[in-house]
Amino acid sequence: MKRFQSQRLSLLGSAIFSEMAQWKEEVVASGLDVIDLGIGSPDQPPSERVMQAMEQAVRKPENYGYPSSEGSLAFRETVARWYQYRFGVQLNPWTDIIALMGSQDGLAHLAMAVTDPGDVVMLPDPGYPIYAGSLVLAGVTPFFLPLREDNDYLPKLEDIPEETARQAKFILLNYPSNPLSAVASREFFERLVAYAKQYDLLIVHDLAYSELAFDDFQPISILEIEGAKDLAVEFHSLSKSFNMAGCRIAFMVGQPDAVHALRLLKSNIDYGVFKAVQEAGIAALEEDMEQDHSVAALYERRRDIVIKGLAAVGWSIPTPRATMFIWARIPEGWTSRQISREMLYAVGVVVIPGDAFGSEGEGYVRIALVQDEHKLREAVRRIGEFLRERPVYHEIQ
Repeated sequence: MKRFQSQRLSLLGSAIFSEMAQWKEEVVASGLDVIDLGIGSPDQPPSERVMQAMEQAVRKPENYGYPSSEGSLAFRETVARWYQYRFGVQLNPWTDIIALMGSQDGLAHLAMAVTDPGDVVMLPDPGYPIYAGSLVLAGVTPFFLPLREDNDYLPKLEDIPEETARQAKFILLNYPSNPLSAVASREFFERLVAYAKQYDLLIVHDLAYSELAFDDFQPISILEIEGAKDLAVEFHSLSKSFNMAGCRIAFMVGQPDAVHALRLLKSNIDYGVFKAVQEAGIAALEEDMEQDHSVAALYERRRDIVIKGLAAVGWSIPTPRATMFIWARIPEGWTSRQISREMLYAVGVVVIPGDAFGSEGEGYVRIALVQDEHKLREAVRRIGEFLRERPVYHEIQ
């Protein structure tokens, strides 16, 4: 370990992401053109209205003072109106909403705000890496819920030991899911809320992909379920829904005590989101309420290109109903890391090995739909070439 580095840093994130970055550098240096379907970063800009709002806001001298850590009242009021418009959920801007520097900001800090060292928290496996990373920072013990294909990637609540359920402070889930592209029904959320009531659990629901759903499927907010506002919080991000990833603007809503706890913690850490970014966020939410400014159609077209294209070259994958990702079971004879590495070195296509998201991810890769249609077709062509020439793994020298 380096001299000035805490041991907890070695427990943060996944070493696979660092390895993938190194592999990509080597492949680029070799001269091979790379198509990166790894990180879920939108490749499109925000709408013209959002960019104009940002442009005008950065010219306002009053926006250069310290913003409040909870977000401006104007932003929180707009979030409340959008939640009413989108989900039929009423929120109090004063007590139920906090602005965030991206949802990862809130996800990274929430455990420190609502738990104590030694507490237990239930997390999905596979799951977005910051879920587990936040528990490392908070000194909290994770209990991993296996999410498997044979149960539609939903946790089996009945399999959780009762002692664990009574000890746990919160349960964190994410539907539509990154990395699984799985979705959950209203009936599942009703069971989850009843379960949380039984064991006095806080539910933490990451809803970052609610606006990226296809085939007329419409994800719901857990706060739509009767009684959920008493025991659930929900994260939402403008990064994916409105192509504002670089702006770092998101929010958490729901149970007032948990919102207050995160607000109190963050008031000791930062001074909030740049006011100009909040004004751009207001413009994005207002435009959506006025014009239903959705990016879902773009990702649905991209999904169809990849799913149909891979099926044509012999790799059949279930068609996801949401998110900007495809969660693909890999062909027999490989591990997730092996096929990801060899595919990158052989044909220059980046995908993320499933075990980057937890042990249950072994046997899968995540494909991000973050390139234009021409590049996606080229990526499919290359993957087909790869599968024809390398039916099983062989070590790269």
